[in-house]
Amino acid sequence: MSAKAALFVLLAAVGVAFCVFWYQHARNKAAGWPTWLQLAIGALTDFFDTLGVGSFATTTSLYKLKRVVDDANIPGTLNVGHMVPTFAQAFIYIAVVKVEMSTLVLMIGAAVAGAWLGAGFVSKWPRRRIQIGMGVLLLVAACINIARVTGFVPGGGNAIGLEGARLAIGMGGNFILGALMTLGIGLYAPCMILVSFLGMNDDTAFPIMMGSCAFLMPAASIRFVRSGRYDLRAALGLAIAGTPAVLIAAFIVKGLPLTAVKWLVAGVVIYTAIAMLRSAAREADKVEKERDG
Repeated sequence: MSAKAALFVLLAAVGVAFCVFWYQHARNKAAGWPTWLQLAIGALTDFFDTLGVGSFATTTSLYKLKRVVDDANIPGTLNVGHMVPTFAQAFIYIAVVKVEMSTLVLMIGAAVAGAWLGAGFVSKWPRRRIQIGMGVLLLVAACINIARVTGFVPGGGNAIGLEGARLAIGMGGNFILGALMTLGIGLYAPCMILVSFLGMNDDTAFPIMMGSCAFLMPAASIRFVRSGRYDLRAALGLAIAGTPAVLIAAFIVKGLPLTAVKWLVAGVVIYTAIAMLRSAAREADKVEKERDG
């Protein structure tokens, strides 16, 4: 069995195992069917995620704008709900994009380790700390997206793998990105910049990012599911509508001129970041008044 085939088998096993785990924990919860809005958000965000826009920041923005999910439950909902569509993306991009398997496996492993460590903290954080963390990191994500759209960040090289110091830097970077994903910050844009700076072909970011997410999201989501820190209906909306949207984007649409969309996303993400920080400030004022009263 080739290394790629073994990775596919492991990916399938992890996916099935988590879906069984999720079902066992969710089957007795009276969550109800996802709303049309929750389904629409899943379809829209995963469609554009497959084409390279990213899904975490856009989903967070839509949740915040429409008040779909409580701020404290957004990180868990993103990780649990986008998991199944991400599995589909991982299978597609690992199959079609050429990348050195040792680099892919090591960077995936680093991201999973970061996610497992990060979820252990985030799943226990109070709402205000999550609002502050998401607000600050969403601003960072918006800046990264703007840097990519404007070409401020230089393009990558032709390498399809890393070794030595560059591999160590890549693993360290993906470890940090895996930890940040548990706070609801997507991995795509920063991963693209990471592989570009390390001299890799930009296309290699797709299997590295999708593979990392497919393995780290179950690791992080187990903690969110056990703690109940996610919205079940909204997560089902992402999973149910997002998966067919991935297939449509990958096999039918395949590509779109997305510059205007990326600018729009950057603007919405900045607005959402400010809204998160304002919510955190109001939360602090509320606590202060209760203490004084």
